[in-house]
Amino acid sequence: MAKKDTVTKSYMEDRNKFADLVNFYVYNGEKVVKPEKLHPLDTTASALLEDKGKALKTVKAVQKHRDVLKYLSGMADENTAYVVYGLELQSGIHYAMPVRNMLYDALQYTYQVDVIAAKHEGNKDKGENSGEYLSGFHKDDRIIPVVTIVVYFGPDEWDGPQSVYDMFSTKDPHILKYVPDYRMNLVSPSAMSDEDLDKFSTELKQVFKYMKYSSDKEKLRQIINEDDTYKHISRKTAVMINTLSGTKMKIESGKDEVDMCKAIEDMRKEEREKGIEEGIEKGIEKGREEGRNEGIIETLSGLVNDGLITLETAASRAGMTVKEFETANVNIKM
Repeated sequence: MAKKDTVTKSYMEDRNKFADLVNFYVYNGEKVVKPEKLHPLDTTASALLEDKGKALKTVKAVQKHRDVLKYLSGMADENTAYVVYGLELQSGIHYAMPVRNMLYDALQYTYQVDVIAAKHEGNKDKGENSGEYLSGFHKDDRIIPVVTIVVYFGPDEWDGPQSVYDMFSTKDPHILKYVPDYRMNLVSPSAMSDEDLDKFSTELKQVFKYMKYSSDKEKLRQIINEDDTYKHISRKTAVMINTLSGTKMKIESGKDEVDMCKAIEDMRKEEREKGIEEGIEKGIEKGREEGRNEGIIETLSGLVNDGLITLETAASRAGMTVKEFETANVNIKM
């Protein structure tokens, strides 16, 4: 799991792939978000939560680590000029993901408020009224929206909750109308059509396509053989596919491009050769075992012929019935 986390995070840190994913999910594949406008952020989300309900005020530190977090600036539309995008990368299903994402986003908003308040304090700007003074956040201050996208790389369908409502034990509409829902933004290969896959402009298309059909070996073989892009895929993408799918295809060192068709065929050839070798070894071992058994039977039959043990005792020691022992040994003198 640690290796998958490292590989997927490193892969999705790439600004081109990050922008490609955001454009796919948010803008239906239109190239709105430009890679050069994405800036990395500290993935550690933290906040100091004050408990004012007790006689002595207590402060609790909360810290969580995001997978990939980037800040978008310079959009064409000034109304959405600044956005924080977070990616949560999953190779397995997390059944509490809506609550986890809600916490991540809340911590990011809390962090923004704290930064604004600290800036006012540094400028000795206490505000125009008691509300601004107490909160440190002024009436005209604004925060930046946070969009968290869950990327599930598994080939099967996401069968977990996709919103906080899905996790509630109650479905009473009288209660739910007072509880805001929190919906999860999910990207999953199994939910993508071929038309969806064509909306990607980077090798994320090849990654998702491979994972979508990774459970159907015949379909996957057809895709790899017919899609020429898999013959000239980047080394990083080949490693990503290898890691996510558990495929053990051979990736030659020192090459920036990988021919997946050849790599997979080489892997299968090696597996076949290994299987043949194991079969030969098993055959030799079986022959040795049969030789040992024949030697034991021959020794026991000699003891029977010399009158040292009975036929029944010999059969018992050989783990056979008397009839089986007689059939297996033609040297017994009756």
